[in-house]
Amino acid sequence: MKTLVIERDALKNNISVVKERAGGAVIYGVLTGDGQGAGTVELARALRSQGIGRFAVSEVSEAAALRKAGFVEEEILMLRCTVDREELEQLLDLNVICTVGSQDSGMALNGVAEARSTVAEAHIQVDTGMGFGGFLASEPEKLLSTFRNLPNIAVSGVCTQLYTKSRKGRALSAQLAEFNQVVAAIHAAGFETGTVHAAGSYVLMHHPAARLGGVRAGTVLMGRCRRVRGDGLRRVGYGEVTVEETRWVPKGHIVGGNTPGPVKQDTRVAVLPVGYQNGFGMARPWAGGFFAALRRWLAQRQITVRINGQKARVIGGVGAIETIVDVTELKCAAGDKAVFDIDPIFAKGFVREYR
Repeated sequence: MKTLVIERDALKNNISVVKERAGGAVIYGVLTGDGQGAGTVELARALRSQGIGRFAVSEVSEAAALRKAGFVEEEILMLRCTVDREELEQLLDLNVICTVGSQDSGMALNGVAEARSTVAEAHIQVDTGMGFGGFLASEPEKLLSTFRNLPNIAVSGVCTQLYTKSRKGRALSAQLAEFNQVVAAIHAAGFETGTVHAAGSYVLMHHPAARLGGVRAGTVLMGRCRRVRGDGLRRVGYGEVTVEETRWVPKGHIVGGNTPGPVKQDTRVAVLPVGYQNGFGMARPWAGGFFAALRRWLAQRQITVRINGQKARVIGGVGAIETIVDVTELKCAAGDKAVFDIDPIFAKGFVREYR
């Protein structure tokens, strides 16, 4: 059996770091990707136990799972826009705050709400450069039409997605200035913005000026966002499997699945029933460029596991469904437990367990 272990203490630590960095800003726990791989409902419960009761999702099914699990009064925000009438109907049934990022999505939501003789709550999304959706910051009049012409929408927030490639945040400063101009234009037109939020995990950790009225905490909860030394976060998530078999292979024998090659001497190997199809060895491509790619390649070549508390190096690369490690100097046998780091969001085929 493959087990994905979510460490409660490490998760609690990261939630505390998020709360400290957020200051007075409200916090949305981002539950996309099945709760960052930690389970939508399970992660929401952990967040609620630490005083965080606002959640953000990207799928109707995630919101439905929360309501079914008893999250009846908690605020749930749908992060992405949609013009799909069936989705909008379901979101209103679930009392979810929708996102409006275009005139089309605004009219679609207003139409559904009008047909139900109700008012739909929504956040307005502004595109300050990432391009995933939202009104362009350079076209505030289109955004203001939501306030002026769509009476069945009640705006309770304004948001954007900020990007930055470095902690110096030169690009981020320009985006934030654009966003603040849009917020100012809304106020100048006589409308309220509600909760203003722009910071995701990385920006939350490193750019205090962007925290504004609210922040969105996602990968930071797992300690899997872009990291810097001394940030106080802990990685959450490790895998456990049992060794399938151990055996000796002679010098020159080819081993491995992804990058097979000959062993340089007689080697005792252990076969583990886990591979990249399960998410083992997968990493998030946070930065681009040659040197970033080189670092990721080197990291792939240095993957290790621990068997009975002893470190063993992966040889021949991570395979599709099995992986070979060098246990020449280790005391181990078939059936012994192997433990390894794995990002929960990539983990597949594991039984999830909170400890």
